[in-house]
Amino acid sequence: MKLYADAPVRRTRQLIGDLLFVAWVVVWLKLADVVHDATIALAAPGRGMETAGTGLAGSLRDAGRAVGDVPLVGDQVRSPFDGAGRAADQMAAAGASQVQAVQHLAWWLAVSVAAIPVLVLAVTYLPRRWRFIREAMAAQRFLDSSADLALFALRAMANQPVHRLARVTADPVGDWRAGDPRVVRALALLELGDVGLTLPGSSGRVASGGAG
Repeated sequence: MKLYADAPVRRTRQLIGDLLFVAWVVVWLKLADVVHDATIALAAPGRGMETAGTGLAGSLRDAGRAVGDVPLVGDQVRSPFDGAGRAADQMAAAGASQVQAVQHLAWWLAVSVAAIPVLVLAVTYLPRRWRFIREAMAAQRFLDSSADLALFALRAMANQPVHRLARVTADPVGDWRAGDPRVVRALALLELGDVGLTLPGSSGRVASGGAG
């Protein structure tokens, strides 16, 4: 897979762009982690309520069992303790529900903080990079198979601005049809420059207007 152009300037620009993209992702992931931790801290009262309710319910039930052994009035005395224990269970359940709600909120906030800016940049940057990689790999296969440069020269006449073609020759179509090797090579270099490739032995100083 060809990830970067042969031309030094364009390759450097692509490397910087990729590093900035990775840095952007890392920064927003860090911020999302900070938001998650800060939101999770809001669950502390709920955890305290759950712990206190659970402990109180256990203590009340233990007390109820203790007084339940009193002859004659044991069951009557135990009943209020059992009721208070059930109320403590409800308090513990409310605390657990609060903790769960805060955890869900923390997760969704973290996802939103990270996903939105990362996706906004990804949908604008990654398609350009993928387009370059796809075009460069396809062109590289032709170069590796020693294909005629006339193919790239023909693409240059179809894709390149007229003023760039005029710098090569006053009659690009005629010279291409005539098979002028200098013109064919110059036109091919124009197109390869946009794809991000250079010919073996060429200086690589080809103007490139393509992105990615």
